Amino acid sequence: MILAYVDHLDGAPDDGSLEAVTLGRGLAERTGRPLEAVVVGGAGRAAAEVLGAHGATVVHVAEGGGLDGPYAPGAWGAALAEAVRATSARLVLGPGTDRWHEVLAHAAAALDLPMAANCVDVRPDEPTVVLRQRWGGTLLEEAEVDAPAVLCSVALHAVPAEPAGAPVEPDVRSFTPAVPEEAFRVRVVGRVEPDRRGVSLAEAKVVVGGGRGVGGPEGFRVLEELAELLGGAVGCSRVVTSAGWRPHTDQIGQTGTRIAPDLYIACGISGATQHMVGARGAKRLLVINKDPEAPIVSHADWVVVGDLHEILPAVVAAIREAKGA
Repeated sequence: MILAYVDHLDGAPDDGSLEAVTLGRGLAERTGRPLEAVVVGGAGRAAAEVLGAHGATVVHVAEGGGLDGPYAPGAWGAALAEAVRATSARLVLGPGTDRWHEVLAHAAAALDLPMAANCVDVRPDEPTVVLRQRWGGTLLEEAEVDAPAVLCSVALHAVPAEPAGAPVEPDVRSFTPAVPEEAFRVRVVGRVEPDRRGVSLAEAKVVVGGGRGVGGPEGFRVLEELAELLGGAVGCSRVVTSAGWRPHTDQIGQTGTRIAPDLYIACGISGATQHMVGARGAKRLLVINKDPEAPIVSHADWVVVGDLHEILPAVVAAIREAKGA
């Protein structure tokens, strides 16, 4: 059996979880094994319809005993471990997010099973074979995992989340795992939302990114103007956040936000490996850079070689004129 862990916000599954469910459905169809899902917290019941639309036949809801409260990775991992034992799942999939990796580590330790991170495909044979991203996504590794079961995270944006051709009405089953009190020692006790206007970086259809070439904090004003005109969001490279020009929440990259817009406009960014890992999901890449030999140029669909401080104001003016017309 294939089990997909689904992270959610008040019953709304996140995109990464639906990507994991989609991969699980494909594996289930190839192997003839059933696909089931597990959510933590009673609010997860609301996700059942969406999960059924993506192919899950059963949704296990871990609730009670403190699990309906704020996120606690140790407790969530214990709940997942009990679900794996109860279902005898041979393969467990989840989103390639920081939260899932934390839960995955706790569950794998409790079950004494291996975990494989950032997978793009799995062959649940004997032994299980995983294809996963390594070295910041610059290469793919195929590895055999010799174990009775394997826990995997699915690399974000590696598998498009797609509903099943024939949605099902899943059987919703509740269970209350025996979670020790010490599993709640680390937990979320409060949230501070970033002071952000408009669309979020992770969800934006257009992202305008800036790097060292922007020149300083004031240089981002024209990027913000362009993003606003296009209904998008502003991001940046790691060197920008290291210099204190923009907050870490704006960073695109392996250690920042991974984006998947329809269009990514990269301005004054050299294209270091860790940055390109975060931008890999972009459908189209437009590069504006003085250096035609910058590494990012080799990834681009379109390149404008020149001074972004001259190019961007002209682009903004042209868009404003077109909108006015």
